Amino acid sequence: MSELFALAGGQQWRKYTGGESPRVMGEERLFYAAARLVLTQEELARVHAKMKEIGAAFD
Repeated sequence: MSELFALAGGQQWRKYTGGESPRVMGEERLFYAAARLVLTQEELARVHAKMKEIGAAFD
């Protein structure tokens, strides 16, 4: 789940799902996970290309 939601690791995921005061999941992180579940690899590549076109830089 941590990979799906682009979190650093399982410990980060647990901060959202347990403990005395779990973190609130931000809308952008939930959108990211939903997109990864719904979009095909080709659609994700189109989004990535558009991001680069409008100025994003990735390592």
